[in-house]
Amino acid sequence: MATRISHVGLCVSDLEASLRFYVDGLGFELQERIPSTDEVADLAEVSPPVDMLAQFIVKDGTRLELLAWQRPGVRGEASRYRNQIGLTHLAFQVDDLEETVARLVSLGGTVIEETRTTLVETIQLVVVKDPDGTRVELVQGMPA
Repeated sequence: MATRISHVGLCVSDLEASLRFYVDGLGFELQERIPSTDEVADLAEVSPPVDMLAQFIVKDGTRLELLAWQRPGVRGEASRYRNQIGLTHLAFQVDDLEETVARLVSLGGTVIEETRTTLVETIQLVVVKDPDGTRVELVQGMPA
């Protein structure tokens, strides 16, 4: 049976801020934008009325679906710990860690300084929170 990941969905509180972070900051490209109403209530496991916009973005075959909820509004917070059940972070390989960190910070990201790590002398990692606190791990020097 052939399966592949279609996309990863991220609930966002400010679509424009998230687009700056992921498109301007990490190089994703805009794809389709799909407005939805009550027809997605059961799928999304929320109670109507629904007013939601799904904005797809893509980079190197990875598709993210940014979900911007007007009704019902967004709730909760992003996963904080990597030992928390469920999706804990997104990870991106980068050519220049410090340049990418600086760009993401200028676009609303927040570096979690204590996450800076070097593995086997050549692999550098750091976690940056996107505008909603979703953890984004940046990796430099890992073999492809």
